[in-house]
Amino acid sequence: MTGIRRRRWLAAAVTTLVVLAGGGCSSSADETSDSSYLVWDPYPQFADDSAWVALLTRCGEQAGVTVDRTGYDTTDLTNKALLAAQQGNSPDVLIVDNPVISTLAEAGVLTTTDENKLDVKAMAANLLGAGQREGRTYGVPIGANTLALYYNRDVLAAAGVDPAAVTDWATLNSALTRVKAKGKKGITFSAIGTEEGSFQFLPWFWGSGAQLTTLDSPQAVSALTLWTDWLKQGHAPNSVINNTQTTSWQEFATGDYAFAENGTWQLANAEKLGFRYGTVAIPARAGGPAPAPTGGEFVSIPVQRDTGRYATSRQLVTCLTSGDNLLATDTTLSYVAPVTAVQDQQAAADPKLKVWVEAVRAAKGRTGDDLGTRYPKISESLWTAVQAALSGSRTPQEALAAAQRTAG
Repeated sequence: MTGIRRRRWLAAAVTTLVVLAGGGCSSSADETSDSSYLVWDPYPQFADDSAWVALLTRCGEQAGVTVDRTGYDTTDLTNKALLAAQQGNSPDVLIVDNPVISTLAEAGVLTTTDENKLDVKAMAANLLGAGQREGRTYGVPIGANTLALYYNRDVLAAAGVDPAAVTDWATLNSALTRVKAKGKKGITFSAIGTEEGSFQFLPWFWGSGAQLTTLDSPQAVSALTLWTDWLKQGHAPNSVINNTQTTSWQEFATGDYAFAENGTWQLANAEKLGFRYGTVAIPARAGGPAPAPTGGEFVSIPVQRDTGRYATSRQLVTCLTSGDNLLATDTTLSYVAPVTAVQDQQAAADPKLKVWVEAVRAAKGRTGDDLGTRYPKISESLWTAVQAALSGSRTPQEALAAAQRTAG
């Protein structure tokens, strides 16, 4: 991409995002000494005395520099990264949510791993795919979260359901029927008309064999029909149409539901439930774990005018994503590591993570399959279809046909 085209693309990208008041960046490379390196991350919840900041500081010390770290809200971070690139003062290291990588890469904000010589050979291919565009890789995954089914052991036991026997759609539907017969509620999830709704629908969509390039395939229709049938049969509440992943979890926490679709980020809350719980992988239609979408961040090196800074930035990224540090960091973030050997360590240290490791190994990046910046439009079309079908305003076939026309 030429400099002129890159500047125009960046200007367009910035104008399409919500830019908060004061839109400039808090600091810049021009204002930073050679021994101070800027790191921006999406973890504003971590204070200066946190284990995360201690790790950043330690990595800086090992590289012989001072790390100047700022944590931003995810959306704010994307805006600021685009603005900083437009102004020529990007941070040295940028940690961003994996779907954002395609946007920043297309805007020319990030260097590739070939350019900055980051080693990604140990990274799981399905997780690395979220940071790839047109055959190039734009960062290193720091960890991943994904979705599975939490279950209430007491509700299932009363219904005579063995959770280990829930391995496909047929056995899940059978379990829901038996739970309802015992006067309990079946399953809750988030189908809200936002990215959260698409995120939660994707395991069922992909688990049917559907592809995001063909939203109205017979397989896709079967996935949406599964959800609409649950509402018609009383296995899922009508509230799922407006549920976020948080409100869905709150429903599950009442103790009335057999299952809840939710993520690794609820593990700490799960330990506070007033009943026994467990987890199983979301089943694919024909059996086995369904591919669930990956959440989690990539550590990337933005384009710098002073290319001499890349070597130290590479040291920082390598430190953050090395095996020992990945184990500590991903434990702190409730993430599954992107490296098989570290995943095995996590599962050995905490058997409850075994299901999550298996789910991550079967997972897919939302912008994978070279969808890149096409994904947001596809996702919006998909969640709109889900809303239309669950509300009864359209059949699953009609809703998904409209989605395909919109997504193009």
